[in-house]
Amino acid sequence: MLKVVFAGTPEFAKIALQAIIAAGHEVVLVMTQPDRPAGRGMQLQASPVKALALTKNIPVLQPTSLRINGKYADEAKEALKVLNDTSFDVMVVAAYGLLLPQEVFDIAETSGRAGCLNIHASILPRWRGAAPIHRAIEAGDKETGISIMQMDLGLDTGAVIAKKAIDISEEDTTESLHDHLAILGGEMIVNALADFEKNKVLPSTPQEEAGTTYANKILKEESRINWSESAQKIDLKIRAFNPFPGATFQNGEELIKVWHSKYLGDKTNAPSGALLAIEKSGVVVAAAGETIRLTELQKPGGKRVAAYQLAQSMGWQVGHQFI
Repeated sequence: MLKVVFAGTPEFAKIALQAIIAAGHEVVLVMTQPDRPAGRGMQLQASPVKALALTKNIPVLQPTSLRINGKYADEAKEALKVLNDTSFDVMVVAAYGLLLPQEVFDIAETSGRAGCLNIHASILPRWRGAAPIHRAIEAGDKETGISIMQMDLGLDTGAVIAKKAIDISEEDTTESLHDHLAILGGEMIVNALADFEKNKVLPSTPQEEAGTTYANKILKEESRINWSESAQKIDLKIRAFNPFPGATFQNGEELIKVWHSKYLGDKTNAPSGALLAIEKSGVVVAAAGETIRLTELQKPGGKRVAAYQLAQSMGWQVGHQFI
């Protein structure tokens, strides 16, 4: 079995860490982002990766940065010293959230080690960057997947060791797709580690630049629905932004969050944003000459409810105009 250094932060990374531990590898060090304020009380909360590591008695390192010439140089130098002093065979990185400087690669690529292996949630070179799952759905992609990559200094530019595609269904949201990809990522990194343990090498293929796209970080200001956009584009945005940051639209003074929808595509002459029907299956809204059904909504301070229920409680009528 291999000695593994694992760097990751959110739930996606935790699933991979669980898979590595379950496969019998010895995780000798976990690197994760510092605890962040969360919840109504804004108490400091450990990342999912840290929480798992603590239950397994794995040492945890939480530098604010790894850049020795940056604002947190002392933290970075101490973290790099710990990493350098740790005996390991491979470093696995999954949604860590910190840029890795050359010093990390130099340590991980010393003789006999496998370097830094990254679990990336897309079929590279499509959707390099921070939000590949969101952007794949938002763009209407029919498939995505996992790439196991040999990391370098570029933004997801390293040579690909393995990749596997899965379909994106018309019902998939970022939440549901995330869960499928997290499990697949765990399976694929365990396979890659087994290959390295057996063969002492991991053949890889350089990425082609053709077809490269970038998955920019999701910004809250992107979440507002523009009813003059096509109904299909709005449906994709709702699915892509579930659960974060959540697609929203203005209803008078209130901002309504949309959790689920269905693109209908029926033609209409009604103005964009007009409420066309209130049915138990949802509320139908006009968007750029077509229709979309909103099925689950949430008003500020309220719970997620069926759109029909919210429409009744708020007294919406057919012909009501959303902004």
